Amino acid sequence: MREKLKCAVIGATGMVGQRFLTLLDNHPYFEVNAVAASARSAGQTYEEAVRGRWKMSVPIPEAVRGMTVIDAADVKKVGDSAEFVFCAVDMKKDEILKMEETYAKAEIPVISNNSANRWGFDVPMVIPEINADHLAVIEAQKKRLGTSRGFIAVKPNCSIQSYVPALTPLRKYGLREVLVTTYQAISGAGRTFDTWPEMVDNVIPYIGGEEEKSEREPLKIWGEVRGGQIVPSKSPLITTQCIRVPVSDGHTAAVFMSFENTPPRETILEEWKSFRGLPQLLGLPSAPAQFITYFDEENRPQAKLDRDLYGGMGVSCGRLRQDTMFDYKFVGLSHNTLRGAAGGGVLIAELLFRQGYLN
Repeated sequence: MREKLKCAVIGATGMVGQRFLTLLDNHPYFEVNAVAASARSAGQTYEEAVRGRWKMSVPIPEAVRGMTVIDAADVKKVGDSAEFVFCAVDMKKDEILKMEETYAKAEIPVISNNSANRWGFDVPMVIPEINADHLAVIEAQKKRLGTSRGFIAVKPNCSIQSYVPALTPLRKYGLREVLVTTYQAISGAGRTFDTWPEMVDNVIPYIGGEEEKSEREPLKIWGEVRGGQIVPSKSPLITTQCIRVPVSDGHTAAVFMSFENTPPRETILEEWKSFRGLPQLLGLPSAPAQFITYFDEENRPQAKLDRDLYGGMGVSCGRLRQDTMFDYKFVGLSHNTLRGAAGGGVLIAELLFRQGYLN
């Protein structure tokens, strides 16, 4: 096997950037060779740049502690150190669009945690177990950008990972209508209870832009590559509410669903148990051995107990039962900064690497 690919994390001082660095420490495929952030952090060592705001439960990885932070706007300097980048910047949407495309046009592949490019018609938005085939659109994207190697691939919204995996193998039964309420952890806003004491003993029934993403993004994931672009699916009909709750990590979803051809409960449970994707078949380092885990206990899944399943990359479900208005209802859970953010990005990069897109 060749030497590890050198990568950079852009937005390395933020919560998701920090999570990327912990996941990439001693990774079998990748080696962090540069960290980049805003101009105000540039020139400092990474340890200096995050002093007083390191949010992870583990120490700063030794490999990056003494690295000098590069200005994320200095594409050439980052590119001289890295063969591809993970992007988790906190900027305005138009600024992110410009930055990520600039990196791609400089022949530096971008694996993005940001929402800015998710609706690019030739930008794959990937949950690797579900729509790995969407990576085929990268060739069309490179033609548009005029690149031989540079492209952008994005990870979808963190909250949809708590229910889209469970719905995916059930679409074959004519999944018609889906109603979802998500209960989202404060780390999804890049916060902790220390930095957001107002969330203690509180619930906020609104997260800006989240419901629109939760209703639209699954349809792109379930779409198909056709004529050099991704054509979103037209079904099912999805409606959501997204609520911020006083939980540190882990997004929970209460899901209701109706079918054209309603399957028996035992069939749904078997579909979840047997659901495998390309990451499992390839044995990718970050892939959970069991993608969806079902709990028979009535009080599971719970964020505190189950969010770290398979290193935070497993999705869990419970309380599958018939409903009085819909056909069935269930509860889903995923770790929002692992499966839903940095971990999902690393899994995409592993898949891209194994399929030759990063070589």
